[in-house]
Amino acid sequence: MSDYGHDLLFGTFVTPTAQPVRHAVDQAKAAERAGLDLVTFQDHPYQPSFHDTWTLMSYVAAQTERIHLSGNVLNLPLRQPAVLARSAASLDLLSGGRIELGIGAGGFWDAIEAMGGRRLSPGQAVGALEEAITIMREIWAADARGGVRVDGEFYKVRGAKRGPAPAHDIGIWVGAYKPKMLGLTGRAADGWLPSLPYLPGGPADLTEMNKHIDEAAASAGRDPRAVRRLLNINGEFTRASRGMLQGPPEQWAEELAGLTLDYGTSGFLLMSDHPATTEIFAAEVAPATRELVAEARG
Repeated sequence: MSDYGHDLLFGTFVTPTAQPVRHAVDQAKAAERAGLDLVTFQDHPYQPSFHDTWTLMSYVAAQTERIHLSGNVLNLPLRQPAVLARSAASLDLLSGGRIELGIGAGGFWDAIEAMGGRRLSPGQAVGALEEAITIMREIWAADARGGVRVDGEFYKVRGAKRGPAPAHDIGIWVGAYKPKMLGLTGRAADGWLPSLPYLPGGPADLTEMNKHIDEAAASAGRDPRAVRRLLNINGEFTRASRGMLQGPPEQWAEELAGLTLDYGTSGFLLMSDHPATTEIFAAEVAPATRELVAEARG
């Protein structure tokens, strides 16, 4: 049994499609009505068929009251970290502390370069993300003395004024799969946000990936439990079982409880743009999963 000590979160992972215009907004409002904790949005700034994710999140924050919001994950190469830190803190203050910061190092480099971003190697992208996380945390440290100074290889901040501080401790959740990114997650992030469909070996891959995060956290003097383990999931509700997350809600609950107990996963984000699926996930799967986990943990 793995337990990183976090309460379970349930949310949804929405495609910010621009047609119909309010599709993603309606999805977010449906997730809130259903009782989910979190709604997240893909971020592909080079994709003209999508709304800009940060603009969308700001609009959704004004249209909702309780649910937390995050990119899943934000495209760092096209978002300057000091400005992103201020944007996140501002929206967190305006929304009453409902913003989290899922972020990635970038991957579609042809599209990023076409938009004016710098093409980076995988190793460079990891280094750039680590510098960015340092800058963002320094910007949020509004009560610290002096300006922010980071003389990095990819980002140089020379005395930027600090603040504003966000309304709550914004979680920085990194989308990571390979050892270097997992190491960065353990050293510097508040959460890990991979997608189950991208794990070649399925859930069993989480064991080794968790190990990379835990070892990096311990080497940096951090408690590995400081890093929340989240997971984007997809599937289909069916009457009879057809495989993992392909079956009735009670099967989903058993399988998600297993992911929590075996691998310490404490946040599940359903990759779906269908309100009916979201409602079943919130009304039947989430409470049943919580109950199974509570029973197993005694």
